[in-house]
Amino acid sequence: MSRSFHVERQIAAPPQKVWELLTDARGYTAWNRSLVRIEGDIREGGSVTLVSVVNPKREFTLKVSGVDAPRAMTWSDGMPLGLFTGERTFRLTPKDGGTVFAMTETYRGALAGLFTKAIPDMTDSFGLFADGLKAAAEGASD
Repeated sequence: MSRSFHVERQIAAPPQKVWELLTDARGYTAWNRSLVRIEGDIREGGSVTLVSVVNPKREFTLKVSGVDAPRAMTWSDGMPLGLFTGERTFRLTPKDGGTVFAMTETYRGALAGLFTKAIPDMTDSFGLFADGLKAAAEGASD
């Protein structure tokens, strides 16, 4: 069993500008209203600790992996033996002089059915993230 959330936006800025925003943890809360707090090093092998507005009483620590700058990046966490995993993938695709930003979060594993019942609907939070990223990237465009 799996559950996932997805969002896409066309951003009128090149992938490199969008990437710079996505990999600057210190600047996240300036544009990302879906987060209360984020700390860490957003680079291959790094980790981030965040608190989301969806669940402000819980802190999540995620491993940064699969970095292919400025095209894709994955954040993940999970239980041993793959019993439950969560994976957020960011993709930046050049299009028409700008960028198509896509973010997908998928939960999988033998215990996914049990754990995903407790995960709230992230659709609005994903929209806040994507809209904030779009506004920040387009505001930063030259």
